[in-house]
Parts: sequence; structure tokens; C-alpha cells
Amino acid sequence: MMRIGLFLLTNIAVIALASITLSLFGVGSILQANGVDMDLGNLLAFCAVFGFAGSFVSLFLSKFMAKRSSGTEIITQARTADEQWLLDTVKELADKAKIGMPEVGIFPAQQANAFATGWNKNSALVAVSIGLLQRFRKEEIKAVLAHEIGHVANGDMVTLTLIQGVVNTFVMFFARIIGHFVDRAILKNEQGHGIGYFITTIVAEIVLGILASTIVAWFSRRREFKADEAGATLASPHAMIGALQRLKAEYNVPDQMPETLIAFGISSHMKHGFMALLSSHPPLDDRIAALQKF
Repeated sequence: MMRIGLFLLTNIAVIALASITLSLFGVGSILQANGVDMDLGNLLAFCAVFGFAGSFVSLFLSKFMAKRSSGTEIITQARTADEQWLLDTVKELADKAKIGMPEVGIFPAQQANAFATGWNKNSALVAVSIGLLQRFRKEEIKAVLAHEIGHVANGDMVTLTLIQGVVNTFVMFFARIIGHFVDRAILKNEQGHGIGYFITTIVAEIVLGILASTIVAWFSRRREFKADEAGATLASPHAMIGALQRLKAEYNVPDQMPETLIAFGISSHMKHGFMALLSSHPPLDDRIAALQKF
């Protein structure tokens, strides 16, 4: 129920924001006054508003949604020596990276994982799983935290949002152009848009969306290498390599990270074939090899 509520909340916010923005810019129909030809200027504006609205609403709600969907408990005051060490370590790494102190939390997953999120590098959230705290050595946990701090310091969340917004915009734009072409040239609908336009647009959005996702995934994999380098710099190369090797040894542990947070985790399960192009993380062997040359 919580995930359904968050999904509905996000979509309501997107529609409200997009509707207000379109009204302010005076964007009306995507068809010209004759009701036949497409108004490409209005269409692009329409697609950009909805494409970026979804991305930015998700970004601004990211901390709230991450806490709720993962069950993360924020450490406001340390109750144990381990929690105090966690707070002190994140503070040390944040100071080294020259960012504000993030919120620090623990989420109830036996899988060894961690994530960082937030719209602002000085107001982020860094969380680790119980499994990681229980099974990893402290130097390895520090390296994982340094990796996540690296994501924050590099502004990866904002950059990924911008890329996703651009991708969303052009997927919507070209899908509607394809739908319009099919409606006019093949189905011979001469006024307005018929059912063929809407069906074709939906199919085109799905196909183009899958292809466009490979672009976003490619960037996501690139930023993992950069975050690993940050982890090696802020902690140590030896500790970062050790943490990745430990993660590799735990590939058989079921993935317990919420779907919306997988891209922000320290690792994800390996994919093969075409699905590898949609993976948010490169293979751990590639990441380890890159760090050994760092």
C-alpha cells in the first residue's frame, strides 16, 4: 500500500506541476489551428514539460520516497557504538568531499548494499543495509560509504535527472510524430486524431523508451566507475577493492533493494545479453580491474 500511495502521490504532483507550467507558457493544442498539421513548437514544449516534470518531482521527493520504500531508519542520535562510528565516518568523508553532512540511516535488508539520494549535495541521504553492517569489515564499510559520498559530491542524482528529462522529452516527442504519421498517411484520418494515433503513440513510446533507457543506463554505469574512484580516494584503493570483492562473493543473496533505488545502490545483480545494456551497474570484475589501474 505504501508503494501504491507513493506512486499516486508522484503522479498527481507531476500532472499538477505540468498543467500549471503549460498554462503559464500558454501551450495549448499540439495541432495547428487547421486541426490537421502538428504544431511542433507546442508539441516540443508539451513533451519537455511532462518529460522534465516527472524527473524533477522524483528528484525532489527522492529522500522522502527512499526512506518510506526501503524502511530506512534515520540515526538522529547514536544509540550504539556502531551507530556512532557510522555517523563519525560519514562526517569525516563528507568533510573530505567538501559537502554538507548527509542524513545517515540503516535499512532492514540482509543483502549487503547501500544507497545515496537527494536533490542537493548539501542535503543528501546516505543509508546502509543491516547485512552490510553485520558482515563487512569496518574499512570495507567505510569504502562503501565513500563510494556513496562520491555520488553525492559528483552531483550524480541531478545529472541523472537531467539526462532522464531529456530522454523522456524526445521519447514523447518522436512517439507522437510517429503516431501522427500513421494516423494521417496510413489510416487516412484527415481531421484531429483517431484511435490509431493513440495506439501507435503508446507502442512507439514503449519501443523508444526501451531504446532510450540504454542511454540512461550507460551513463549510470559510467558514474559507478567515478564513484568507485571517489571511494578509493576518500577511503583507500585497497579498501574499495576489498568491498567490491566482498560484494562479488555475495551475488547469491537475493536483491532486496526497492526497484526505484537499485540505480543508486552500491551494486546490482549481473545481467546478460540485451538486458546488460539496461543494467545500472557495470560488472564487479570490470570495476575491480579499473580500480587496480587507479
